[in-house]
Amino acid sequence: MAWNEPGNNDKDPKDPWSGRKKDSGPPDIDEALRSLQEKFSGIFGGGGNSGGSGGSPGSWGGIGMLGTILALLWLATGFYIVDAGVRGVETRFGAYTVTTDPGLHWHFPWPFEQVTRVDVKSARFIEIGYRSTGGGRIKQSQSSITQESLMLTQDENYVDVQLAVQYVIKDPKAYLFNVFDPKMTLKQIVQSAEREVVGTSTLDFVLTEGRSEVVAAIELDSQRMLDEYQTGIQITSVNLVEAQPPEQVQAAFQDVVKAREDRERVINEAQAYSREVLPRAQGESARQLQNAEGYRARVVAEATGRANRFSQLLLEYQRAPRVTRERLYLESMEKVLGNSQTIMVDVKSGNSLMYLPLDQLTQKKTRSQQSTRRKTMPQSSQVIQESSQPIRQSSRIREGRVR
Repeated sequence: MAWNEPGNNDKDPKDPWSGRKKDSGPPDIDEALRSLQEKFSGIFGGGGNSGGSGGSPGSWGGIGMLGTILALLWLATGFYIVDAGVRGVETRFGAYTVTTDPGLHWHFPWPFEQVTRVDVKSARFIEIGYRSTGGGRIKQSQSSITQESLMLTQDENYVDVQLAVQYVIKDPKAYLFNVFDPKMTLKQIVQSAEREVVGTSTLDFVLTEGRSEVVAAIELDSQRMLDEYQTGIQITSVNLVEAQPPEQVQAAFQDVVKAREDRERVINEAQAYSREVLPRAQGESARQLQNAEGYRARVVAEATGRANRFSQLLLEYQRAPRVTRERLYLESMEKVLGNSQTIMVDVKSGNSLMYLPLDQLTQKKTRSQQSTRRKTMPQSSQVIQESSQPIRQSSRIREGRVR
């Protein structure tokens, strides 16, 4: 029967509370502790000596076993896990030993070795020109701005610059051991590079078209100094949050900016007008040049044709002077009389006037030319012969040859 079953009044050696009377009070604490001590002594190889002599072999064996268990537990505390994106930096008595990658590792527990976990994946931020409070980020006071964010430009103007720097840790060992305060070091380095870059730039350049170039120069100079100091920090980006003149001159500067914008607007309008007018002017110039080239070609061709015609007439004149001369005369008279409608011929030896109805002859010639081109030359020759016959008769009358 178990010692704790109802009705069992026998003493059980396994029951630390056996032997007490039913009507007795609470168990004796000293007796219970002695019972537990005897049991532990039996487990660790001790005898049943109730005298509890401290120098017995069983007592020393129990203490040794307990020490072994404690030592194993202490050594087990040396296991540690490094998460992804984190590096573990082990130190022995404060001196660097090794950098561990993600995974399960072991080191001698404290106080011999310690492990510092450094996040090398997450991006960190530092703000320059702002101060942080419990409620968040606010702009610095006027005194802080004067000391930290106010920069002197090359043209001796002041500009208020606020930067936001994003960085990661690329070397945990250098980050922990090479500099005392890496964040403060980074801030001072960026401020130094910022003052150098802004000090070699004009105010208009910093505030307008040179913002990206200023940020790139600050990032490049800052990273160069960080590498020289071996801080283990890699700058990923530098953002120019705000750049503006001091508060006392902002109104005047806004006027300057407005005037600059008006100037740019007028320049853009002039360029647009120029892009609109120049093509038309160039097209008109090209058209006039082409017309001039065409006129020159036409005049040269006409002159060449006339010269060739004269050469051919000269050749014909040399062959038949009388016929050629009469032909030239008739052609000339055709051109002259073609512009006249009526011709009055005065006969020198008589009193009558000869009337030539050239207007009717001209209309007849025009109608014949409109009817057919092929019959133009015979009709014109006939007209010329009809018109020239009275002239020949009048010339013969003058010579006294009329029969």
